Amino acid sequence: MTILERILEVKRAEIAAAKLRAPLPELERRAKAAGAPRDFAAALRARNPAVIAEIKKASPSRGVLREQFDPAAIARSYEAAGAACLSVLTDERFFQGAAAHLMAAKGACSLPVLRKDFVVESYQVWESRAMGADCILVIAACLSKGEMRELERLAHELAMAVLVEVHDAGELDAALALSTPLVGINNRNLKSFETRLETTLELLPRIPRNRMVVTESGILNGDDVARLRRAPAPGAALRGLFQL
Repeated sequence: MTILERILEVKRAEIAAAKLRAPLPELERRAKAAGAPRDFAAALRARNPAVIAEIKKASPSRGVLREQFDPAAIARSYEAAGAACLSVLTDERFFQGAAAHLMAAKGACSLPVLRKDFVVESYQVWESRAMGADCILVIAACLSKGEMRELERLAHELAMAVLVEVHDAGELDAALALSTPLVGINNRNLKSFETRLETTLELLPRIPRNRMVVTESGILNGDDVARLRRAPAPGAALRGLFQL
């Protein structure tokens, strides 16, 4: 079983338990009562390059990243440093995330916030809006085209943005069938967790000019940023959004 398969197995069990704690009608009420979403795509377009700054306590590959973890303080620091948006991990088992982290981060700043998790059911879209997310992550490696379309449809109905994530040409072809302008290229292979910047460089020319490219993972220093920004794209420069 790959890392991704193990994560998805656990995720589906977590969703089943969440449905018992908070039935869908309750989530729908909470989502509809939440404040209007902040415009995630507009925030990215307002800066070039734009940074989606990540709030993450731990990862499966590196363990705990920050022992003293204060999402609100981190959010304020990122905003002061010029981040365009935030990405907050909410997966509990593998990343030690929580919905409370997203709510604390959003409450502490004015930036739009992406819920970074493995969204595989419409229940989680309602859950994302109820916790205050302005954008959801849709990972092509986890979903069929039909499933991605349904998640996107519901997210847009709730006025949330969608970032569709790919890491190879086949996933990119499926992702481009969606209407979202936000296409993420994950330099980390979710099956092996190996990282290579060449993933972005190889896929970039295949992306239409009306889409906004988000390059994710493996960007460690200024040289990596410069390398990605030099990459050619038909009709448009790479708009790099770098996870910190």
